[in-house]
Amino acid sequence: MDGKKEVLTIQVGDNESSKYWFSVLNELKNRGVKDILIICADGLSGIKEAIAAAYPQTEYQLFVLYSSQQYYPQ
Repeated sequence: MDGKKEVLTIQVGDNESSKYWFSVLNELKNRGVKDILIICADGLSGIKEAIAAAYPQTEYQLFVLYSSQQYYPQ
């Protein structure tokens, strides 16, 4: 599969509810984003439900940097 990695948005919100994340994903749709292959996040509450509603074909991947830092201290 040809493609590229791209940061689509950076948002600061009051909470991590599914309603909030749905509004973020809906904004991407309104900007013309038709499909997202993978969303990688660190266990944000509500994001799985929002992904299922806005982009049902998108795969959710858990970001695991935190656990790997204990093995590779700086």
